[in-house]
Amino acid sequence: MGERLFLSGNEAIALAAVDAGLNRGVGYPGTPSSEILDNVSKNGGAAEWAPNEKCALEVAAGVSFAGGNALVTMKHVGLNVAADPLFTLAYISIPGGLVIVSADDPGMASSQNEQDNRNYAAAAGVMMLEPADSQQAYDLTLKAFELSREFHMPVLLRVTTRVCHSKGVAVRGGVRNPAHPTAFERDPRTRVMIPAFARIAHRRLRSELHKLEDVANSLTAEHGNPEGSFGIIASGVSVLHAMEAAPDAAILQVMMCNPMPIEKMREFAVRFKRCFVVEEGDYVLENACRQNGIEVIGRPELYRFGELNVARVRRLLAGDTTPEAAPVPGKPPELCPGCPHRKTFEALRDLGCIVSGDIGCYTLGVLPPFSAIDSCVCMGASITVGLGLRHALPETEARKVVSVIGDSTFWHTGVNGIVEMVYNRPKTGHVVLILDNSITAMTGMQENPGTGRRLDHTPADGRLDIEAVVKAMGVDNVDVIDTTVQHEEFRELLARRLASNDLTVIVARRVCVIAAAKIKSYAAATEVK
Repeated sequence: MGERLFLSGNEAIALAAVDAGLNRGVGYPGTPSSEILDNVSKNGGAAEWAPNEKCALEVAAGVSFAGGNALVTMKHVGLNVAADPLFTLAYISIPGGLVIVSADDPGMASSQNEQDNRNYAAAAGVMMLEPADSQQAYDLTLKAFELSREFHMPVLLRVTTRVCHSKGVAVRGGVRNPAHPTAFERDPRTRVMIPAFARIAHRRLRSELHKLEDVANSLTAEHGNPEGSFGIIASGVSVLHAMEAAPDAAILQVMMCNPMPIEKMREFAVRFKRCFVVEEGDYVLENACRQNGIEVIGRPELYRFGELNVARVRRLLAGDTTPEAAPVPGKPPELCPGCPHRKTFEALRDLGCIVSGDIGCYTLGVLPPFSAIDSCVCMGASITVGLGLRHALPETEARKVVSVIGDSTFWHTGVNGIVEMVYNRPKTGHVVLILDNSITAMTGMQENPGTGRRLDHTPADGRLDIEAVVKAMGVDNVDVIDTTVQHEEFRELLARRLASNDLTVIVARRVCVIAAAKIKSYAAATEVK
């Protein structure tokens, strides 16, 4: 018997990665995935925050090309950013282990959409494993590294909010593997995807996926009553909901959702007059069954949205499509008392600005009493959407447009927006407001390239300077101000810059009120050393 521990899904993934012989973990923080790399570091593994998910996956690819094991972590929308390397890495024969955690957020507890990243696995042609609890999060992370090294391809590990954050008992295996030895062996035919090599690689990929069908069939488990009056096919945390909602049913758990365990699902479904599919998100399992002639009872559209729970699964199985009770109203989210962004949004509101917003805690500036954000699309889009508004609107309205972005988001994808601004300059100029609170606040106070600290909060070798970067890129005016203590000066500055035809970046700098004490403690620890 191994060591029994009480772990969240995120903690279990981190521990398993280290136990599998991790060489490096790389990622970008995003709820519900953020704690994984923190726990890799706490367990003695090498881990780092990258400026964005694309960079993270590419760094991890380099580790795996050297024969090492790499773990990449991100939330579901982060995989959109990393999709460019992902689709080509599926073709490449990888000598090491490459596991990519996609943490989906059904119900949108902290996200701008509800996408189901099981679709990415099929589109890219890569394996995907899906645990239901902390024990499976540990076991399937180990299995993911094993399969990646065996089949020389990346593996997606899909978790959801409940799996990431719920805690349960997990038994840690007895084997602890050291980080894999690394060396580079040249093999350009399998790693340089020019068309001549890629055509061959695509055929190899599809051949390997066919071989993996047997693995998929082996990665299933039956729960509940094997002689039950009906069956349920489920994956992820939905398995646990189904076990509690229908204790007398037979339940087939699908742990690999690409490729699908079609034969196991077929053998299971034919045993019952009625076989339901219970899954969160899109109709991935259900469509696979129907496309392969497996008769199942699917979900009404009502249950496609939000997280499932035991009560909803009971309703689903009963065919109940009556309107669901509205959730009990809770306290709406708001910017923290003392937040340095408050005075900024007051000024934007009072000046009647058209505000192109971005992803971060400052997105809450959309709510009363500020009501000062007019659009928010994705990371970094504040600058480029703002530029589009400037180009399209009549001059009087164009002069009201301001792009608002945070420091971590600026490093993530905002830099390219500055390139676009300088290269394709609007006639009225533009104003970009960077809210620099010295931390990545919304996802749990993580570091970023501008804080001067690494993932473990120790000093980094270098610190990127926003002002120096945008000045070097050709921005006309770069101003730094504390909008909390220089509120009137900020209003006057903003009004003046909006009236000009210049390109302006205003850095509103004040430390996050929640993070201030922690940041002081990091500095004190450095001085002691």
